Amino acid sequence: MLRPKLADRFHGARVLITGGLGFIGSHLARELVQAGADVILVDSLIPEYGGNLRNVAEIEGEVRINISDVRDEHSLRYLVRGQDFLFNLAGQTSHVDSMLDPYPDLEINCRSQLSILEACRHHNPGVKIVFPSTRQIYGRPRRLPVDEDHPIRPVDVNGINKTAGEWYHLVYGDTYGLRVAILRLTNTYGPHMRVKDARQTFLGHWIRLLVTGRELQVYGDGSQRRDFTYVDDAVRALALAAADERANGGVYNLGDAEHVSLLELAELLVELNGEGSYATMPFPEDRKAIDIGDFYADYGKIERELGWRPEVDLREGLARTLSFYRENGPAYF
Repeated sequence: MLRPKLADRFHGARVLITGGLGFIGSHLARELVQAGADVILVDSLIPEYGGNLRNVAEIEGEVRINISDVRDEHSLRYLVRGQDFLFNLAGQTSHVDSMLDPYPDLEINCRSQLSILEACRHHNPGVKIVFPSTRQIYGRPRRLPVDEDHPIRPVDVNGINKTAGEWYHLVYGDTYGLRVAILRLTNTYGPHMRVKDARQTFLGHWIRLLVTGRELQVYGDGSQRRDFTYVDDAVRALALAAADERANGGVYNLGDAEHVSLLELAELLVELNGEGSYATMPFPEDRKAIDIGDFYADYGKIERELGWRPEVDLREGLARTLSFYRENGPAYF
């Protein structure tokens, strides 16, 4: 839940969320509705991309839903008008899919970002835009933890297009005065995430396997270390970046001080679930080629400038997530 002072910033505000029926977008929508915002959700509901009307069932009568694709430039020109905030969450998230068929990733994560920014420039230059990017743009870390000054060297097409999306936002901020802020997310998880497969996150796939009584598959030797962000913490960061003018033109990592190996993560999940098993296995070739090894982020910049830090620890966040899918699994499996 957003703290009262932050929530007040959105009371009566007009908000557009692209990808609004997806995992993070739907959580953000619930918080903004509770804060008193007038919210429009845009989503294509393409089956592979994670949008799900069940994600907003409890607020369906309190938001407006537009089933539209961000590749449709004509609808965007209309939708951005009059908005105070734009949370630009629509995207293709699968790293493997971006390598198997790079063109949809190019269209959605690159060209469509340019279309959205052009629509804002011409039809609503006063809107505040928050763009969630990904830690994948850094590629294989040269140093840990990874801060925002780390070299950018993506290992897959998705990372390249996300990098381009960031730069489009920053250029439009510098050149046309649009107010933009960028957050680089890392392994966001929680209720409502896509668990049908590993397109959105491997952790979601693991949770589905665990809840349905199947063995977890840990690729490699399981020593790779990761940090994770619970969705409530990610939503709070998005809201802070939107509400705080100090974030304009800024690029911020999210992350967690706690990082674990994949084997430790599997052990923790089995413990919290009360049953289950896991086994290591060789990397599939398509995943081995784009694996980045150890990764955990330095989030000191957003802590210093905007006051954000993670509040939900990994054990608590995983327990909440497992509980949700034990109760609601059939709607998401």
